[in-house]
Amino acid sequence: MSAAPGGLRLLRTVLVVGLMVALAVGWLGADFAFGQATLVATYAIAGLGVVIIVGQAGQIVLGQGALVALGAYAQTLLVQAGVAPLLALPMAAGVGALGGVLASLPAGRLGGLYFGMSTLAFALIVEEALVRWESLTHGPAGLVVPAFGAGGWQADTPLAQAAVSGVVLLVALALAARLLRSRLGRAWRAVREDEAAADACGIAPGAARLRAFIVGGSLSALGGGLYAHWIGFISPEQFGLVFSFELLMLAFIGGARRLSGAVWGALVVVAIPQTIAVLRDALPGDWARAAGLELVLFGAIIVAVVLLRPQGLASGPRGG
Repeated sequence: MSAAPGGLRLLRTVLVVGLMVALAVGWLGADFAFGQATLVATYAIAGLGVVIIVGQAGQIVLGQGALVALGAYAQTLLVQAGVAPLLALPMAAGVGALGGVLASLPAGRLGGLYFGMSTLAFALIVEEALVRWESLTHGPAGLVVPAFGAGGWQADTPLAQAAVSGVVLLVALALAARLLRSRLGRAWRAVREDEAAADACGIAPGAARLRAFIVGGSLSALGGGLYAHWIGFISPEQFGLVFSFELLMLAFIGGARRLSGAVWGALVVVAIPQTIAVLRDALPGDWARAAGLELVLFGAIIVAVVLLRPQGLASGPRGG
């Protein structure tokens, strides 16, 4: 696939999202619309890590939330220690890259679903460590996150937060697109399609997988660092298995083989709670109070995507 069509798809996605934000500002009010746009951009950054690992390198990952958690906690602890938030972000991404290395270690011996289960175990270990290392993380009590800023400026308004997340997302998309056009991106796709053939062509599958987890871990941790600032408080339960599955569904709903799929998937994942709020007002009393409505809606959306756009929202009806 040539670089030009991919760039046009990303540009089209950015323009469509920009139009949706403008419509939301007029309909829902500026603060609410920009707050939701901030979450969409932040989720998309974290989701890019899943797109790289799953969609490009073809690896099953079930614990990506742990890498987001590492980025969020690293960012918070660095800022609390006096590091400027803007300088702490790449450091938090580095912690996520290291976490990606650790998560990918079983890939040398395991493959397919067995490797996916090992990433799930990695996520459980990280969550348990965050709970029990109370001297550093404060355990279930969590940590208060200082505001994001640079110099004397602070991103303390929904518009400022949306602008920061949007800029970081655009930079992340540009860097990821450049990687996919490089030799490394071609190696990922070769390993995804046929590991034996890739190995015969001189591509080391293990090294390619490791680099995918390094890139994917750093992107997810970058999203985690921003997420911590926007939420203002982090605790281990925010990054549990449900969050990991949300990120995985984000990639598949949007389209795991296209970078723009992370944006489309983030739109759906962020919009679901708002849709539920509208549905609860419209449904009869017992239905409105029914537990598990969010999971039912998630399932309905996944079924619809599988039937109508099996390659995700970022592609055409037939995967084009």
